Amino acid sequence: LAFYRTLRDAFAPGKPLWLTETADAACGGNPWARTFLDTFRYLDQLGRLAKEGVEVVAHNTLVASDYGLLDNVTLAPKPNYWGALMWRTLMDARVLASGIPIQGGLHVYAHCLRGTPGGVALLAINNDRAAVRLLSVPIPGRRYTLSADGLQANAVRLNGVELKLDANDALPDLTGAPVQAGNISLDPATITFIALPGAVNQACL
Repeated sequence: LAFYRTLRDAFAPGKPLWLTETADAACGGNPWARTFLDTFRYLDQLGRLAKEGVEVVAHNTLVASDYGLLDNVTLAPKPNYWGALMWRTLMDARVLASGIPIQGGLHVYAHCLRGTPGGVALLAINNDRAAVRLLSVPIPGRRYTLSADGLQANAVRLNGVELKLDANDALPDLTGAPVQAGNISLDPATITFIALPGAVNQACL
C-alpha cells in the first residue's frame, strides 16, 4: 500500500486506491488457504486497508485454485467466503475510528452499519489461541461470531451453527444473537461482527 500510494501521489494525485487482486499467497499453493486460519488474515486485511483509505479490495478468485472462495469441485463455500459475506452484509464503505488500538488478541475495526442510517458495525478479531478478550459496547446490538473446531478446519460456524448452503443451494439465515450493553466476551481464535443499529452515529446518517 505504501509503495503504490507513493506512485499514486506522484502520477495520479487524488485518485482512489483499489486493490484489484489479492489472496493469501502469490501463485497459491498455500495449504491453509481453504481453512478457517486464512479468514483471520483476510478480514484483518480488509479492516486495515479500509482504515488506510483503500476503497475496493478484489479477491483473486471466486472459484479455481486453492485460494478460491468456492471449492472448484463441489462449489461449496470455503471459510473465506463466509467471512466476505459477513463483511459485505454488515460493513458499510464508511470507515469509523474504533478507538481501540490494534493489539495482540484484539483487532477492532468500526464502520457504518450497511443499510441502517446511524448504525455502526464492529469487527473484532481475537487472534489469541488461548485467552478470552473483552470488548465493551455502549448499547444493545446483535453479534455474529465465526468459529471452527480448529484453525485448519474447513467448516465454519456462525454463533455455533455450521454455515452451509441448503438443499437448493440457498444461503442460510445470517441472524445475529442479541447482546446487551457492556462487556462482550470474545473466545480465543474467533471473529465477531457486532451490529449496533441504534448507535445514531452522525457520520452514518
